[in-house]
Amino acid sequence: MLSGPPVTTTVRADQLLERFLAANPRQRRSLLSQVQQRAAELRPLIPEQIDRLDATADDWAAGLLIQLLVAEDDSLSQAFRQRYSDGWLAVTSAAGLDYGPLQQALMDQAFEEADRLTSEHLRQLAGEAAVKRGYVYYSEVPPIASVDLESLDRLWVVYSQGRFGFSVQIRLLRSLNGRWEQLWPRLGWKQGGVWTRYPSAFTWSLEAPEGHLPLVNQLRGVRLMDALLSHPGLQQRVSA
Repeated sequence: MLSGPPVTTTVRADQLLERFLAANPRQRRSLLSQVQQRAAELRPLIPEQIDRLDATADDWAAGLLIQLLVAEDDSLSQAFRQRYSDGWLAVTSAAGLDYGPLQQALMDQAFEEADRLTSEHLRQLAGEAAVKRGYVYYSEVPPIASVDLESLDRLWVVYSQGRFGFSVQIRLLRSLNGRWEQLWPRLGWKQGGVWTRYPSAFTWSLEAPEGHLPLVNQLRGVRLMDALLSHPGLQQRVSA
């Protein structure tokens, strides 16, 4: 008896979306390519799903879906941007900073612009003296409100598939038992953490190594980054 060709079953777009959102982080990674490949089918379903998700959490699945939605300049994207003109993720600032432009840059995967804005916000949070000199002293980091560093970190985590952010850098440093000299190559930074703004020196996409962004100025050694990653607000996010 001859057997016919194997029967292939394609999961419906709505089923794939539900499965992706319900999956644990490891399962989501395995579904990621399917979701990206079927973006055209999924996009009309995304706005309704986004309304059901928690905008105060830091689930990168939401960020991915938003990036798929706004990737095309059509009525779906325009309606979403109009509805969430400051970005979907709910972030707050004790210093009264507007994180809307940063969120928009991350939504569009404009990571170089997002990194520039993050550095600017860190100077603003450090105080007027840091803004005037153009960089932050390590001693100016501890007084920064936890809620602002948490907001910056959540934005990076949500819109990078969980690959970028200060909390990601903390986890990597912990996995290396605090060995800074081993952290730099893991982040894809130059040995010794030498920081530069030359575009060719960094990878401004999700193809970058885990923890590659945001950048922290290391021209004066590791003290600034150590102060930042040691901040209680960020430490608490990793310990939670």
